[in-house]
Amino acid sequence: MQVGWLARIAVAATLACGTLVLASLPGSAQQPSASAITTARELLIAKGGDVLFIPIVNGVVQTVKNVFLPTNPGLSAELDEVAAKLQKELEPRRVELLTEVARVYAERFSEPELKALLAFYKSPLGRKMAMEEPKIVDESLSRAQTWGDALSGEVMAKFRVEMRKKGHDL
Repeated sequence: MQVGWLARIAVAATLACGTLVLASLPGSAQQPSASAITTARELLIAKGGDVLFIPIVNGVVQTVKNVFLPTNPGLSAELDEVAAKLQKELEPRRVELLTEVARVYAERFSEPELKALLAFYKSPLGRKMAMEEPKIVDESLSRAQTWGDALSGEVMAKFRVEMRKKGHDL
């Protein structure tokens, strides 16, 4: 499956951090307190969700660098130097994203619910879930691609059969 790094991170983050489908439900959001956001941040960290954001800053810097590179190939070394500087400088900004995702959790779950989730993810079973879920997401994406490829072949064959009935050889 050829999925872009940002798309893979988004899918993994959505699955690993919890389903955010509730965001589309009317009236499901609440104004979170600062302590609820703090608890949600702890929850994300306990789940290992914070590590999913690590490549984003570097990815953005590299993407922007690559915008300049084709029209300025002679500046490759200097662009690499600036990219390295910006990656180091902007790395602390990853905390902003963690806080934004924590806010999403705090808008969907009450503070007592967040504390219960945090207690679960600090338990042995919760720690196992946090360790295994990224592997499960990767394997799930791989299996979904394999399944989709097989279905595509089946649909292609069925199209051909049906189109032959209509006098067309595809």
